[in-house]
Amino acid sequence: MKRTNLFELLESLPSQGAFTLRELLDKGGSEHIYGLGIALLAATAFIPGVTNVLALGIVGLGLQMAAGRAYPWLPASLLRVRLHLGRLKGVLAKAAGFLERLAPRRGEPRPVPRRALGFLVTWTALMLALPLPLPFSNLLPGAALLFMGIALLEDWPFPAWIGLAGSLGTTIYFAFSFDMVLKTFKALWHLRH
Repeated sequence: MKRTNLFELLESLPSQGAFTLRELLDKGGSEHIYGLGIALLAATAFIPGVTNVLALGIVGLGLQMAAGRAYPWLPASLLRVRLHLGRLKGVLAKAAGFLERLAPRRGEPRPVPRRALGFLVTWTALMLALPLPLPFSNLLPGAALLFMGIALLEDWPFPAWIGLAGSLGTTIYFAFSFDMVLKTFKALWHLRH
């Protein structure tokens, strides 16, 4: 089967209308379904309202990658979710354009270590699923996951390194924010007593 790269996929998708996740995954073919699923679901982090629920789908994909499953299982209810392509296509195109400017592709595709990346995807998606009232709490892990999905879809390790950096940055940001919130509550508690 001919592999579908992100640029070819973007060209094949219409700019208008909504499609189910199953229809979009079918367009990408089975060879790179993990990358396509992660990239599509992560792109919803830039669209308010549905991110935290769909992040659980990415958790499922990450766990199956880490377990070494060749083809992922997704619940039928998630596969029936309708995604509006105009916005998703714009997010994916911007991410692909950013990568192309940052480090243009050279040479043959190289495989990305899927099981290791599966653990990283799972951790980052769990952070994305948290309903935190922090600035950029969806965008940071969403962007990291988007690059991980592109790395899998394109067989290109470079975006996976960007995703790793984004995941580490998000972890540090969340840990620092939790620490600040705890210190604030402690300070308020001491003021009252």
